[in-house]
Amino acid sequence: MPLLTNDTLASYADVLVWAVRTSRSVPFKNGELVLLRFDLEAAPLAEAVYAALMDAHLHPLPQALPTGFMQAQHFGNSSFGQLTFAQPGLDDLFRVTAGVITILAPDDLGSLSEVDPYSIAQGEKSEMAAMALLDRRRRAGLLGSTVCLYPTQALAEASGMDLPEYTERLARACLLLAPEPVRQWQRVKQELADIAKWLDGLKIESFRMESANMDLTLSPGAKRRFVGVTGRNIPGFELYLAPDWRTVSGVYYADQPSIRWGRLVSQTRLEFHNGVAVSAQAAQGQSFLSGCLMSDGGARRVGEFSLTDKRISKVERFMAHTLLDENCGGDNGNCHIALGGASAASFAGPSQELTAEREEELGFNVSGMHWDLVNTEKKRVTATLAGGGRRTIYEDGQFLL
Repeated sequence: MPLLTNDTLASYADVLVWAVRTSRSVPFKNGELVLLRFDLEAAPLAEAVYAALMDAHLHPLPQALPTGFMQAQHFGNSSFGQLTFAQPGLDDLFRVTAGVITILAPDDLGSLSEVDPYSIAQGEKSEMAAMALLDRRRRAGLLGSTVCLYPTQALAEASGMDLPEYTERLARACLLLAPEPVRQWQRVKQELADIAKWLDGLKIESFRMESANMDLTLSPGAKRRFVGVTGRNIPGFELYLAPDWRTVSGVYYADQPSIRWGRLVSQTRLEFHNGVAVSAQAAQGQSFLSGCLMSDGGARRVGEFSLTDKRISKVERFMAHTLLDENCGGDNGNCHIALGGASAASFAGPSQELTAEREEELGFNVSGMHWDLVNTEKKRVTATLAGGGRRTIYEDGQFLL
């Protein structure tokens, strides 16, 4: 029996085409190029998306992603020249690309567990110039992109489920089991947009997040807005903003495990002073965590602050991949921060205006890393308002409009 039925695959493909359209500021034109990047195990979904793009009169260009074994060879069994080799022709390809759809289906979550994280970071830098070109096109509104997951045995085992249960939970999380999934995502997009408008209208000067193991404060900073469903990832139930990294202070705690580059990091405790993580502890993965925080100058700073309402999210438990776990609803909803780079989507102005100088002035963090760390404890989030006074905006896993 297939992991996902043909009807579900078709629905998933429709959602992804809707998502890549939604993430682009200008409408697609017939005949524009869409890169279709996929892990090999996701071939059934890739085929469904290919057909949907053809039906949309676009030009899909399929590209298979390297397997876990290939990644381990590239990052762990290469000379410096091989490690930093930049694929020829990427700049030319990215200049004419109108959309990118990426389907992740990891076949081995531990394939990089024995590879030096420094080597991985150096290898990823070789693609940064080409990726920066994509980012410039995205900021100009000329590029749409989305990323999703396809169920695999590796993901199921890492999350403590069998494959059928994992598959069902993933399908539910992506709203594929609901009637008219695209319409459901349009409804979620509007619901989160209404909450974001309410939050932005409060003119919040600072937030305080409190739970059994966390007490963290931060400020949104100037020219910020909350961002909901952008289409850039499916599922996407969170509301997030890029805070002024210089204002982050106190203790943050991630009770949800995180798998990054084949390493499991759990029970992460970070202490911030003047916006910088001065202490970092983890019950598991301590040395890996410390190494990541030294990867560049922005890795010890916060690039994202996010809240997810348990009434909206259909992600109910740990799913062993950040794409799902950062959207966890569960019993208590979640808040999370991301160490590393900030998203330009949170800038309350034309994204083209967010130059490097403007980012520094406004406190948008810059880093090659972006690592979401999730807290699913019962918590309260209190806002200090510009006009004076305080207001609880989030408690028991839900926004308090």
